[in-house]
Amino acid sequence: MRLGVLVSDFRNVDDTLSRLKADKLGLILVGNGVYLAAVKESGKPSQVLGMSPDIYALTEDLQTRGFSDADVDKRVKTITYDGLVDLIFNDYEKVIWI
Repeated sequence: MRLGVLVSDFRNVDDTLSRLKADKLGLILVGNGVYLAAVKESGKPSQVLGMSPDIYALTEDLQTRGFSDADVDKRVKTITYDGLVDLIFNDYEKVIWI
């Protein structure tokens, strides 16, 4: 199963994400979830960034919070709303929101 996970929070998501099982797991950071891509705690990037090779952050949500694409960890691909729709309809069989 190809599972897309919309992550809209930046706290306490590691445990939930670690329990998900899928052949292909994609993390799509939206809302406050984009902080996971751009903010380091204690000098270290979020552990969430190591949970999947397919991690995306919504550009509009980054900009709303004062970040640019240059602030985002290199493992994260930035996407627009159009890119988000393409991911949901083309790349993942199921999509959940946490």
